[in-house]
Amino acid sequence: MAVNRVPVLKRCRSLGMDPVYLGIDKKSTRQLKRANRKMSEYALQLREKQKAKFIYGVLEKPFRNYYKKADKMAGQTGENLMKMLEMRLDNVIFRLGFARTRREARQIVDHKHVLVNGKQVNIPSYLVSAGDTIEIKEKCKSMQRYKDILEVTGGRLVPEWLDVDQENLKGSVKEAPAREVIDVPVNEMLIVELYSK
Repeated sequence: MAVNRVPVLKRCRSLGMDPVYLGIDKKSTRQLKRANRKMSEYALQLREKQKAKFIYGVLEKPFRNYYKKADKMAGQTGENLMKMLEMRLDNVIFRLGFARTRREARQIVDHKHVLVNGKQVNIPSYLVSAGDTIEIKEKCKSMQRYKDILEVTGGRLVPEWLDVDQENLKGSVKEAPAREVIDVPVNEMLIVELYSK
C-alpha cells in the first residue's frame, strides 16, 4: 500500500492552505520562498487537484476513478466528486469527531474498530450512504485512545448532515452533504477542467 510520508506542514505551505482543514492545529512560521511569478492556468488546476487529494488522503488512481464515477452521475461533476470524497468512511469518522485527523481515522478503520450498520468494515474508502449508522466496536469503546480523542475533538463542530452521540461513540448519516456545507478550500471546477482536457 502506498503511504504519503510528506511532512504535513511543509505540504500545506506548498499548497497554500491552512493545516486546520486536516485537523491539525499547528501553525508553520516559515514562509515559502517563491518568486512572485504568475501561475499558469494548468498550474492552478493541478494545485486544486493536489489539494483535494492531500486533504482526503487519496492517491492519483483512486482519485481519477472517483472523477470518472462523478462524471457518470446526474448533476454537476465537481459537486458529485466532492460529495463522494466527503462520504468516504475515513472522512465520516473524522467528521464525527472519532479521530483527530483523517489519517488517524483511516488507521482506526484499518484496525477494524468500526461497524457500519452492525457489520465490521475495514476499508477506509468505503462509501457510506444516507441512513447508515457508524459506531466504534463495543470492545474498543473503553480504550484510552478514544477518551483522549474525544477530549481533543469534543468542541469540534459536527456537520449538519451527520448525527452524533459522542458518549456512545455512535453516529449516523442523515443525508448526503450539499456542496455548500463542505468546508474544504477546493475549487472543484478547476479539477473538472483539468480532467476534461
